[in-house]
Amino acid sequence: MLDADFFRRWMTATAASVDREAERLTALDSPIGDADHGSNLQRGFRAVAATLEKEAPDTPGAVLIQAGRQLISTVGGASGPLYGTLLRRTGKALGDSGEVSEAQFAEALRAGVEAVMTLGGAAPGDKTMIDALVPAVDALDAGGFAAARTAAEEGALATTPLQARKGRASYLGERSIGHQDPGATSSALLVAALAEADDE
Repeated sequence: MLDADFFRRWMTATAASVDREAERLTALDSPIGDADHGSNLQRGFRAVAATLEKEAPDTPGAVLIQAGRQLISTVGGASGPLYGTLLRRTGKALGDSGEVSEAQFAEALRAGVEAVMTLGGAAPGDKTMIDALVPAVDALDAGGFAAARTAAEEGALATTPLQARKGRASYLGERSIGHQDPGATSSALLVAALAEADDE
């Protein structure tokens, strides 16, 4: 079973991973975005880690709702609302339980991903974070955290040959082809942090 402490570890592991990879995320964002994806997410997840250290909610759902709120209020551009929606909707779907099973979490995360698809209007194949998140949720359902990490990483890599159909990169048309999507890449970091939190 997964408790509030597991979800705090997930957010802390994500913050550390985004810290390490911020320059790479920004480098990926330079040719097809605003060149600020890494720095924006770094600021947001640092704030999440700090707020969870100060006051730690005692249910999984409350941890994710608080983290989502923090991202929405701290991160500029589209990333804040998209990641914030992902975590808040997942947290709401988990409800008030003190512990949740992996299957319940997978179902809640799917609700979160669907909320992001509704908000951003993106579908798999549009070269967005959805290309990492949808396969990750499918794999989480079937094979657990390690399988989800692999699926998310493969999904992010698979965005390279795609032409962007949503988000800022879509303005570039065919020039977006040949670049790995920064949002899918950061989503893969978020999923990889799940496996890390599970190992602790």
